[in-house]
Amino acid sequence: MNRESPLSTLTTHLVLGLWAVAVVFPMAWMIYSSFKTDQELFFSPWTLPQTMQWDNFVRAWNDARIGDFFLNTLIVVIPALILTLIISAMAAYVLARFEFVGNRFLFYLFLMGMLFPIFLALVPLFSLVNNLGLLNTYFGLILVYIAYSLPFTIFFLIGFFKTLPSELPEAAIIDGANQYQVFFLVMLPLAAPGLLSMAIFNFLGMWNQYVLPLVLVSDENKYVLSQGLAFMLFQQFYQNDWSALFAAVTLIMIPTLVLYIIFQGQIQRGMTSGALKG
Repeated sequence: MNRESPLSTLTTHLVLGLWAVAVVFPMAWMIYSSFKTDQELFFSPWTLPQTMQWDNFVRAWNDARIGDFFLNTLIVVIPALILTLIISAMAAYVLARFEFVGNRFLFYLFLMGMLFPIFLALVPLFSLVNNLGLLNTYFGLILVYIAYSLPFTIFFLIGFFKTLPSELPEAAIIDGANQYQVFFLVMLPLAAPGLLSMAIFNFLGMWNQYVLPLVLVSDENKYVLSQGLAFMLFQQFYQNDWSALFAAVTLIMIPTLVLYIIFQGQIQRGMTSGALKG
C-alpha cells in the first residue's frame, strides 16, 4: 500500500491553502467593503468598516434598480432552467437507452454544440431573433438560454442515464407500464442527483450570463443582473457611488454562493455518478 510522504502531504495542504485564500479573500474583501463609505473604500481599503453602511444596499436595490434587474433575471432564468432540464432529460434518456438509426449522429450533433464558440454565432443569432420579432423580449432570451444550455446538459445526462440499472425499467414494462410511465415514474426519480447537479450548474451559468443578453436586450427596463451591473459600473464615471456598486455586486453574488454551499456535496456526487458507467 502506497503512503504519501509527509513532505508531499504538506505540499498538497500548502497549495490547497493558498488556493483557498486566493478564492475566499477577494469575496470576503468585497463583502465587508460593501458596508464602507466611498471615503473608506479609497483611503482605507484593507480595514474593516467603522460603521455598517446598510444604506449602500438600499441605494443599490432602489436607485441603481438592482431590484428590477433581479426580478428580470428570475423571470428569464427560472423558465429557461425548468425547460432545459425537461427537454434534456427526455432527449438524453432516448439517446442513452434506445438504439435507432441516427442515434450516434444526434449524439455527435449535441457534442458539436458544446465545441462551437458562442461568439461565432452572435451575428446570425441576432439576425434570427430579430427576424422572429423576439428582440428585447423575455421569451426570446429564454429560448436562447435553453438552446445554449442543451448540448452540455444532454451530454452529461446521457452518461448519467447509462449508469442506471436496466433491470428496473424492464421490470416496469413487464408489470404493464408504457414507456412514458417508465420514464416519468421510474427513470426520472432515479436520475434526480444528475438533474439536480445540472440544475445548479445551469442556474449559475444563466444567472451570470452577460454576452447573450448584451446582444439580444437593449431595453433598460428588461436588463438582467449582469447588464444592470455593467450599466452601474459605467455610471460610476460621473456618479461616483462606489459603495453602492460594491453592495450591488454582493447582492448579485450571495444567491449563487449560498446555493453552491448548500448543494456542493450533491454537485460532486452527481458529477461523479455521471462520469462513471457501472
